[in-house]
Amino acid sequence: MKIITRKATKEDLPLIIQFQQDMARETEGIELSLPVVSAGVAAVFADASRGEYYVAEAGGQVVATMLMTREWSDWRNGQILWFQSVYVMPAFRRKGIFRHMFRAVREYVMHNREISGLRLYVDTSNVRAQEVYRSLGMNGEHYRVFEWMKKG
Repeated sequence: MKIITRKATKEDLPLIIQFQQDMARETEGIELSLPVVSAGVAAVFADASRGEYYVAEAGGQVVATMLMTREWSDWRNGQILWFQSVYVMPAFRRKGIFRHMFRAVREYVMHNREISGLRLYVDTSNVRAQEVYRSLGMNGEHYRVFEWMKKG
């Protein structure tokens, strides 16, 4: 199966929105507001400073998506790319889709002196994903993420 990772286009927007809804349902058991998530995804396409979506195609079908955002690191005098909103359709999991996407981004980082590294966060109960991330050379031993979110 040939996998292609590419930057998402506006034509991918409906599918990215669907993937976000599917992910929220699957990982947190919540229903996202369609108008809110639609506006949130569209905002990324309207302003690249918010991030960039990438998709993976397998057999000509978009089967995965991820959002890459940037964080400035004064310690490294460079940017850290964050993987966010990573979603692979259930039928295509365990087939190397995320591994392909990760390697494409890592290759880009290796040749870009302005970017210092890659980060992501993962639900502590998602053991399978953590195993994949470790197999790619990432480690989760250094930081723990804390958050506070406004309700509504």
